[in-house]
This record gives sequence, C-alpha cells and structure tokens, in this order.
Amino acid sequence: MLNFSIMASAVMFAINLFSFVCLFCRIGFLKTKGRIVTAVILLAVTALEVYYLTSFRRGGDDVFMLQFSAALVGISFILFFFSLLYFVLRIPLFIIPFRKERRQALKFILDITILIAALSWALKGLAGGFSKPIRRKISIKIDNLSAPLSIAHITDAHIGKVLGREFMQEVVNGANELDADIVVITGDLVDMTPKYAKEKLEPLKELKSRYGVYYVLGNHEYFDNVAGVVKLIKSFGIKVLDNENVVINGCVNLAGINDIRGERFGVFKPDIKKALSGRDANLPTLLLSHQPKVVEKITDEDRVDLVISGHTHGGQIFPFGFLVLLDQPYLYGLYEHSLVTQVFVSSGVGYWGPPLRVLAPSEIVKLELKG
Repeated sequence: MLNFSIMASAVMFAINLFSFVCLFCRIGFLKTKGRIVTAVILLAVTALEVYYLTSFRRGGDDVFMLQFSAALVGISFILFFFSLLYFVLRIPLFIIPFRKERRQALKFILDITILIAALSWALKGLAGGFSKPIRRKISIKIDNLSAPLSIAHITDAHIGKVLGREFMQEVVNGANELDADIVVITGDLVDMTPKYAKEKLEPLKELKSRYGVYYVLGNHEYFDNVAGVVKLIKSFGIKVLDNENVVINGCVNLAGINDIRGERFGVFKPDIKKALSGRDANLPTLLLSHQPKVVEKITDEDRVDLVISGHTHGGQIFPFGFLVLLDQPYLYGLYEHSLVTQVFVSSGVGYWGPPLRVLAPSEIVKLELKG
C-alpha cells in the first residue's frame, strides 16, 4: 500500500507539472505573476492530492477533506488531458505560415477555448459524481431460456469513508423499484474493514426480489479482511457465490466466481471449473464476475451464455476509459464475445477516488433476459 501511495503521488506531481509547463506557461494572457500564482496553486493541489493518496485507506475524521482532495485528483487528470490536447492543437499555429497578428488571434481563441472546455469538463464530472444512480433497462436474448428472467444488477458501490449508509439506502431503494426476479451484486461493495462497514451496509437487508440476492467478491474487498466481508454479507441474508452455482426458478444456472485478486492474496481464489461444475447442462448459464476479463478464462466449451460484470466504472472520467481497455477487454455495455457468450459490463453505482463521472453515469441496471 505504501508503494502504491508513493507511486501515485509521483504520478500526480508529474501530471500537474506537465499541465503547468505545457498549458499554463503558454497561455498568452497569463503574465509572470499569473504563472507564479498558478504554480503555487498547483503545488498546493499536489500536496492535497498526496494527502488523499496516503490516507484514503485508513481515512481521517474529516470526510470533507478526503472528498475535496479526491476531487482535485480527478480535476488534475482532466487538466492533464486538456493540456495534452492543447499541446497538439498548438502545432498547426507554428507549421502554417500565418501572419503574426492572425497567429496571435488564433492562439488567444485556442487559449480561451481550452480553459473553458477544461472547466466545463470538471464541472460536468462533479455533477455526474454527485448525481443519484440512474435506472435503466436492457433486453438480452439468451438461447434455450425457457422463461423470462429479470435481474437488478448492482456493482462498484465502494461504500467507505465518503459513500456511506445514506448512499447505500439510495442504491437499495433504486434496485427495489426495478422489481426484479433476482438481485446480483458483482463486487467492490465495500472499501473499509467489516467492523466499520456493518452499519453502512445494513440497508442491504431491505433488498427485495422473488428468487434471492446473490453476490461475488470484487478486488477491493481483499484489502480489508476479505473473510470478514464475506461473513458480513452473508449476515444480511445474501447468498455469496464462492466459485459455485445455483439454479434460479428452474430456468437458468447462476454461477459466481471470486475475483482474480484472490490469486495474489492466496485466499478466495477464482476457480472457473469449480464455479461451473455440477450445473444443469440443459439450462443456460449466467456467470457473475467482478472483472470482465474473466472471459479470458472461459472457452466456448464451457457454455457460458452471459457474463455479468462491473469493475471498469465505464472509464469514470472520459477519455480515461481508453486506459482501462489496456487491462480489460470490455469497458461498458453489452458485447457479443463469441457465438456462445455475451458480456455485460455496468459502469457501477459509486465511484472510486475522485467523485467525478464524465460520460459514465452512475447506474443500476435491470437486465431483462428473454429466450
């Protein structure tokens, strides 16, 4: 954890330095004093970001400071993106032989446009981060499904120091309004030790469905007593699918696999063969997996009809979803992985780190499965 904090702090310093050198130092109407003020502000921002990155796991008593400093991390990433864009867009101003007056006018327009766009992007992100989860419905065709089945999908709530009981209650109320046959929770439910999470997660007892509530581990549960998290989730009457499967209403196999983080921690390891063993071969199979890249472990012979995942947050802040795709095969939405297997990835209900979301809405999804 210490290594992560040091590395992340170094990254934040580097991207803030890039923004200062490649954007603020080149804004024409920012004179020397303006650049000095900007440099001081960016140093203060970096210090607050380092505070967040070194304390968010243990947390502090000041939730506002954690949330404020986390927001700065997101804003710095947005500034970095627009600084990079500004760096690229300036190139034609030097290549094309404009008259000096025209070049200065075009550069002034570019300076203003980039600053307004960056500010708008940050404000849009904050508005998205603090918005309530939307509820949407997706219809999916499943071969050999004998009866329709509806699933309320919750993922990536990240309940912890910032997102607490009130947010969890909103999520539960939203899922209940979908009136689904089953509710599934695909990991990253909690970002703190079970001892402190219990009170914040209690609204989970109110989840309603016809055939039960099912849960699989995400990578974040492994950081703080994963066994305790599993025990706590079970105490709410939720079925934890620990590399196992159950039959839902006689029409579908519902399997769940532990997160791949378990391979590193040596506990609650993922086991796809165990998760799929003993199922009814005559029924279609749904697989709950926190990370969509579980598809790398399954083959067409495994006959998994639909993988239901989260983890990616839909990129959370566009365009950083492209970085997520370096690690995950799918980012957001419904995909046809093969002739046999479809994959659905939700952007999740909460957020991790910056309380910002751009083009990746917080959502609770009702999957309506049909034959």
